[in-house]
Amino acid sequence: MSADPRAVESLLGFWVEAGVEALYAEAPVNRTAPAAAPLAATATAKGLSPAPAARADTVPAALKAEDLQESQSAAADAPDLPALEAAIADFDGCALKSAGARQAVFARGAPDAPVMIIGEAPGGEEDIQGSPFVGRAGQLLDKMLSAAGLDGRAFITNTVFWRPPGNRTPTPAEQAACAPFLERAIALVKPKVLLLVGGASAKAMLKRPEGILALRGRWFEWRSGDGALELPALPTLHPAFLLRQPAAKKKSWEDLLTLVERLDRPGRPD
Repeated sequence: MSADPRAVESLLGFWVEAGVEALYAEAPVNRTAPAAAPLAATATAKGLSPAPAARADTVPAALKAEDLQESQSAAADAPDLPALEAAIADFDGCALKSAGARQAVFARGAPDAPVMIIGEAPGGEEDIQGSPFVGRAGQLLDKMLSAAGLDGRAFITNTVFWRPPGNRTPTPAEQAACAPFLERAIALVKPKVLLLVGGASAKAMLKRPEGILALRGRWFEWRSGDGALELPALPTLHPAFLLRQPAAKKKSWEDLLTLVERLDRPGRPD
């Protein structure tokens, strides 16, 4: 009997959000087959070569210094959000731009919002519409924000501005290429708090190795690359994960209530 593709997708999504990013082999191994272990032991004993490692051309390319310098310069020269959006659209230093994306997807929301929500990357619907979080996950996010009293109080963007092929997780190099634009957006919006949605966003912004299930619900201090900006940041689960695991909605709701409570304290959040 074949597995339900939806169940497989849900399980894989769960492990990705939990921080699992690699497998020990490229193909599944039937551990119940009695000959599997003896064959492996025999191969080792006879000095046979191990299975070949992943091909080098499957490893994402590192960020070029000139691309980073270009994004830093273009971001710094943007005096406002429309200029920043135009600079992002003109930027060619992120490999995702030439990997099949239709257009750059920058942001939506109030330009002076007290909350900046930073997700992972645009998906298929976002790639079509040119706006972040407009698919099913975005619709769920909007409902949660409304229920928490955050309507009109959020500016929403991602760590990268082009859809990765197959909706895969963006690489650290791709995120680093876009980071100067994201930091410039934070400087222009001047939010009071950051809500980091999903493991890829939390890891990139906080430079921490833990999965989102370990990071969510805890306050961290985000700092810009040059150290000029510091803001409290709260990681939470991605709404796409909540669509696959509805029981986890309670955790995200708790995170939102924590954010609202801190946001509405007198003065700037601690």
